Amino acid sequence: MKKIPVLLMGCGGVGRHLLQHIVSCRSLHAKMGVHIRVIGVCDSKSLVAPMDVLKEELNDELLSEVCLIKSTGSALSKLGALEKGGYRVVHDSELSTETEEIAKLLGKSTGLAVVDCSASMETIEILMKAVDLGCCIVLANKKPVTSTLEHYDKLALHPRFIRHESTVGAGLPVIASLNRIISSGDPVHRIVGSLSGTLGYVMSELEDGKPLSQVVQAAKKLGYTEPDPRDDLGGMDVARKGLILARLLGKRIIMDSIKIESLYPEEMGPGLMSVDDFLHNGIVKLDQNIEERVKKASSKGCVLRYVCVIEGSSVQVGIREVSKDSPLGRLRGSDNIVKIYSRCYKEQPLVIQGAGAGNDTTAAGVLADIIDLQDLFH
Repeated sequence: MKKIPVLLMGCGGVGRHLLQHIVSCRSLHAKMGVHIRVIGVCDSKSLVAPMDVLKEELNDELLSEVCLIKSTGSALSKLGALEKGGYRVVHDSELSTETEEIAKLLGKSTGLAVVDCSASMETIEILMKAVDLGCCIVLANKKPVTSTLEHYDKLALHPRFIRHESTVGAGLPVIASLNRIISSGDPVHRIVGSLSGTLGYVMSELEDGKPLSQVVQAAKKLGYTEPDPRDDLGGMDVARKGLILARLLGKRIIMDSIKIESLYPEEMGPGLMSVDDFLHNGIVKLDQNIEERVKKASSKGCVLRYVCVIEGSSVQVGIREVSKDSPLGRLRGSDNIVKIYSRCYKEQPLVIQGAGAGNDTTAAGVLADIIDLQDLFH
């Protein structure tokens, strides 16, 4: 049985679903000759790990308890009562040091997959050290691969040791497909994608004549948006995904070089207007402009889509008019779609489409990435 030790950073929605997938897939993985050893789970304040990470692991009962505790919004420190049962809980100031010690212990011996399912910049330092220690890296967190070029170069130095499929399109095989095209020597010259399930939903709902304010409020109630919908409407999430794809193509660009069209003006930004004020007073003022753009597009047989376009050294993110009959124009709901144009896919691009959001789907992509690393473990 091939064993893959895993240290999970981040136990929010995606992290919890990942642990649930690992537990529920035990029999499937056993048939594949693989066993995932979860030897540590940490949130922003605590780490739970077995007393001996070389020989022991967090059993499935404890992993289920972790998921239950985190689903209530509590910290992992609630597991402190279990320390006498062969597990230990490390808190606050010792968290980073202990995480690094585990990486040192396992990185050079049995190997270790450090999995980042957080949404934090604070994990980058630990990831950099993990790379130096020979650990594998699996990411759902987009921030490490959209940070400085120095950080990116270090993570990408050994491409066989890093997997980050779920940073773009959740569980969709966007990065894997792109890597296959690149490694075959087929030059990619253009990528066009609708990369936000939230904005995909908003744009398709606008087609039916609904005002932007109503659509966004409905999306928030359905749980499609962040607590502050402006985190989606500002386009930064799409820009990060565009930056990841551009860097895969070898573009030496940073976030500041990406042209981003926000759906709200600066004077309605988080620092100047509360969430409630924006939802009840601010966004209503944007309805007329968007309605006029929808009607103008419709008169040409087009619809509006919020897309990312990568071409040459340029990455642009914003609203575009697309034909109703095109793959982008037919997109409905929260699905993602990516079109890749290359020498081989010149006239008819490679089109990848499907559910591009959701904790369950994203976690499934992360688990697939972990299993894909199995050849690097004993």
